[in-house]
Amino acid sequence: MSPAADGPGRKSLADVVFDRMHRAIKSGAYKPDERLPTEHELSAEFEVSRPIVREALRRLREQGLIYSRQGAGSFVRSIGLKQPLGFGQLENVSDLLNCYEFRLTLEPEGAALAAERHRPATLAAVEAALELLRDATNRQSHREDADFEFHLAIAVAAENGYFSTALEALKDHIAVGMRFHGISIKRDSTGLARVFGEHAAIFEAIRARDSAQARDLMRVHLAGSRERLFERRRPIEGELVAE
Repeated sequence: MSPAADGPGRKSLADVVFDRMHRAIKSGAYKPDERLPTEHELSAEFEVSRPIVREALRRLREQGLIYSRQGAGSFVRSIGLKQPLGFGQLENVSDLLNCYEFRLTLEPEGAALAAERHRPATLAAVEAALELLRDATNRQSHREDADFEFHLAIAVAAENGYFSTALEALKDHIAVGMRFHGISIKRDSTGLARVFGEHAAIFEAIRARDSAQARDLMRVHLAGSRERLFERRRPIEGELVAE
């Protein structure tokens, strides 16, 4: 692995090692409670120094993907795999409202932390999702997958695994709201552009490390999404039940 310097749009070696191990754990290449190779073995595998491996392992611990045992090494944490939280099926409008209420307490703080803590690689992930949203908006379309990736990338950039774990566990619930919200905003000729502007403003606040602004903009965005969905598109009870 050839050295790479930190810089705009470029990943550090620790970022690369972290990303590859993250993918390996998520894909099931390492099983729950399986012991990871030693720092020395990982250094040889990735052709990097041990401090770089140590930094990648630190991030994996912060993300809740691994844990350490004194004198025994690092192990894969089962909570970091699929379905880490036990949210039930979303069945009706009340559940969807509760989901929005929870997101309104969670995501603004996640955005504020992302503004304080983001690294080049995590900020680049937020920007990549934003570009997918920009492309869809230019085509007068709404991409629920890119919308979710934008919000998830911000949670990851908060550098606290509880934020991203909760959001991933709520993915199916959030997708329902995003799907109906997408239908709602397309009924307004300026709706898609306006909502893209909200996403872009959140990204700019995070990039500027303005945590207060990022928090406020995320709260306004989610509250606006909830209002657009429930005030402009009633009733949706039957449609939710039919899903």
